[in-house]
Amino acid sequence: MKRFIYLIEFILIQLLFLLFSIIGYKNSSNLGYFIGKYIGPFFRSKSSIKSNLKQAEIKNENNYDLIANKVLGNYGRIFSEYIFMKDFRNEKLQKYITINGTNILNDIIKEQKRVVFVSGHFNNFELMAMQLDKYGINLTALYRPLNNMFLNKTMEKIRTKFICQKQIKKGRSGMRELVKNFKGGSSIALMIDQRVREGINVPFFKKPCSTTSIPAQIVKKYDCEIVPIYIERKKGYHFEMTILQPMIFDKNSSVEMITTKLNETLEQMILKNVDQWIWTHNRWQK
Repeated sequence: MKRFIYLIEFILIQLLFLLFSIIGYKNSSNLGYFIGKYIGPFFRSKSSIKSNLKQAEIKNENNYDLIANKVLGNYGRIFSEYIFMKDFRNEKLQKYITINGTNILNDIIKEQKRVVFVSGHFNNFELMAMQLDKYGINLTALYRPLNNMFLNKTMEKIRTKFICQKQIKKGRSGMRELVKNFKGGSSIALMIDQRVREGINVPFFKKPCSTTSIPAQIVKKYDCEIVPIYIERKKGYHFEMTILQPMIFDKNSSVEMITTKLNETLEQMILKNVDQWIWTHNRWQK
């Protein structure tokens, strides 16, 4: 039964992708926002978003409903923009992206550094790995496959062809491959904002939260820099991506301390645009 539902879902999404390709990027992004805002609540609960905002002690509770609408609307925009990844890659839509901190990328390339890029699910987060790869960074990205096996094939094709060629599935075997690539000279890109079973409990918005310790472990073992990156949406379909200053930790820094510092950095990114982070996942769930 689940397989049949996944197939129907895949067909509907393919039809929407066809519509998006006909009406163009801007119209698709705006339509995606409408779909996310008004149809999204049937798939992603607004109450869970509000509950997570309360857990994080985000101020202005009276605006929680507005924030939830924008979060779901952004989901819809991201969905509609996947069909245009080719155009972002081939420069046709590059005018909609501004990148700050390219001097940091130039330094990484010039000195042939291998670093750990970290970020979260902000706006169209896929564009971050794409822009790093386009700029000339030797990059390997870790991703989580979709549950829908039909749709996952489409998404994997989009990711490997237009976003970042070296894509590794999340999991134990994926981690071994990730480390192998890193040892071979490739920088890696990780999302650190999802709850993980194999993580460690460190504060996130002042509450214990299971957090990946992969970046910290790599830093401890290979003495490398961590480079936070952030992307924000401007006026609907414009983006501003920022490469932040590298974080350097000494040998005495513990895995817990490094991971805590990364969560603090993630918090600052979230608070910059509260409605531009995906609040649907409960980070504090035990």
